[in-house]
Amino acid sequence: MEIAARPAPTGVLTRIGPAGVVGVITALAATLYSVVSLTRLHAFRLGTYDLVIFDQAVRSYSRLQLPVSIAKGVHNDLGWTFAVLGDHWSPILALLAPFYWLHDGPETLLVLQGVLLASATPPLWLLARRRLGVKRAHLVAVAYALSWPVAEAAAFDFHEAAFAPALTAWMIERHDAGRPGQAVAAGALLLCVKEDAGLLLAGYGLFLLATRRWRAGAALVVGGLAAVMLTTRVLIPAFGGRADYYWAYGALGPDLSSAAARALTHPLEAVALLGAPPQKLLTVLMLGVMVLFLCLLSPMTLIVVPPLAARMLASSFPNWWGTDYHYNAFLVAVLFCAAVDGMSRARLARLRTPLAFALAATAVALLPFFAYGRLSAPDRRALAAAEAAAAVPDGVLVEAANYVGPALTSRTRVLLWDRLPRWAPWVVAETGRKTFPFTALEEQLARVETLRRNGYEVVFEREGYLVLRRGG
Repeated sequence: MEIAARPAPTGVLTRIGPAGVVGVITALAATLYSVVSLTRLHAFRLGTYDLVIFDQAVRSYSRLQLPVSIAKGVHNDLGWTFAVLGDHWSPILALLAPFYWLHDGPETLLVLQGVLLASATPPLWLLARRRLGVKRAHLVAVAYALSWPVAEAAAFDFHEAAFAPALTAWMIERHDAGRPGQAVAAGALLLCVKEDAGLLLAGYGLFLLATRRWRAGAALVVGGLAAVMLTTRVLIPAFGGRADYYWAYGALGPDLSSAAARALTHPLEAVALLGAPPQKLLTVLMLGVMVLFLCLLSPMTLIVVPPLAARMLASSFPNWWGTDYHYNAFLVAVLFCAAVDGMSRARLARLRTPLAFALAATAVALLPFFAYGRLSAPDRRALAAAEAAAAVPDGVLVEAANYVGPALTSRTRVLLWDRLPRWAPWVVAETGRKTFPFTALEEQLARVETLRRNGYEVVFEREGYLVLRRGG
């Protein structure tokens, strides 16, 4: 008598296989990020500064023109034809232009940002699978997908930083797979993301030096630093920007040479800047908590040292050293790769599974304390803002309050409603709350009165939103 064999398990995860699982994680992450940002867009919580700036730039690319943003150029007194390549060196944005042929509007950028942020998951998973096994790799992928730096980036407008996680993850994964040429190629693409991305390439060189790859490491350190100098001092000024526009190290000196000399002759001052104000230390602490400080067991962490130090040595631009916004998206994938490398060390062999669970659990536990915890349903003022935007006709030039501009940019030419009047034919003002770039609500009210005295008439008013049309 033959005994029938017991059928193999046919659960969902078994049927789709490991690659299918990571595909699902990636797709769900992209959906989450896109829904979060689109929800904030329709709740009027995304701004002209910066979403409309990128929207105008990519629209210009889609028309085979230089990436001009009048919102950026006029607000910063850089001119009506200012190309954003003179602000940040991010030519990689041109890759997004074809998607504007399908849908011309900021929604396209937000969905693409979600996809880009999520696309770091597969290379991170490949590295973790190679080092830790399939099940632990799934947990690492989930931990990255729910990590707070990615949440902050997804919830804040659109930025070129969306390209960084995938490129840094591929750079490290390809290195780990024994494909150094492909790793360097991914690092070279990083140089098209932002002018200071060369610091990540220099950090990759430090990692190679620490692992005794002397020639390649030295070349990447020199090449990365040279790329930063080339983009900031040659390419950005060539497009109408200033090499010192984002100089943030005034506490050390007015320029690079004097700051470097000061740091070398007074190293304690430079060290003190790394923790002043204390918010800098909090950011570093939270980056470590995110990966349970396992990154400290890996020389891969050297990759983030140059860009992180550049942020923490700054004495101006406070956004650089906080946990908010998109700045930590440049570091997050590297730190997870370093954590995987740290977990793979022999001394942690018995702890790999609980540590992988702990990484995912930490990501979940931190969710309420960062961007997702600040999400809320649209209030009644969002409806008034939508009605104000609808009162502006198509094709006109309009000065729009910061949070209204994204609702108009697809069908009008948007300037930021600014502290300095631009005298556009149409103005959408906001007086119900203080809004960028004004310093006080009273200043906004005074601006409205200035417009009225100069012949503007109010054609819509509700819940603190006003639409004014220039008379005559």
